[in-house]
Amino acid sequence: MNIEKALTLKHVIAIAAFAWAAAPAFAQDTPVGLWKTIDDDGKTVKTLIRISESAGVFSGMIEKLLDPKAATVCVKCTDDRKDKPVVGMTIIRGIKHNTADAALWDGGEVLDPENGSTYRLRLRPADGGKKLEVRGFIGAPLFGRSQTWVRAE
Repeated sequence: MNIEKALTLKHVIAIAAFAWAAAPAFAQDTPVGLWKTIDDDGKTVKTLIRISESAGVFSGMIEKLLDPKAATVCVKCTDDRKDKPVVGMTIIRGIKHNTADAALWDGGEVLDPENGSTYRLRLRPADGGKKLEVRGFIGAPLFGRSQTWVRAE
């Protein structure tokens, strides 16, 4: 009987160790994926943004507008995106994984197509990768605003 309990305990420990080791493979703790942007009211879903990675650099493109009041063309943009359609527009550029903080992606910028302004950007996956903390700022992160986006896929 003690041998059976010992074998069972070994099996439980082995299964638990395997599950613990495999968990990072299933976690979505990167900003890569499709995200629902939530308005500052915390309720209204405004857009779907797809964040992708190429050679260690992350970018984000507006895939779909969900807010019927949203501008469809970036009239107020002042760079190469001026007067271009918002759907298909790259609004996140130049983000890289922070080497000092493994849970942070930063170093790039985000465009607000509503006002044409660009801001420095920090991204931090949360809740096991189900949410993305997005902080746009001017100068230091202290001077900005945050939103929480929700993974759509």
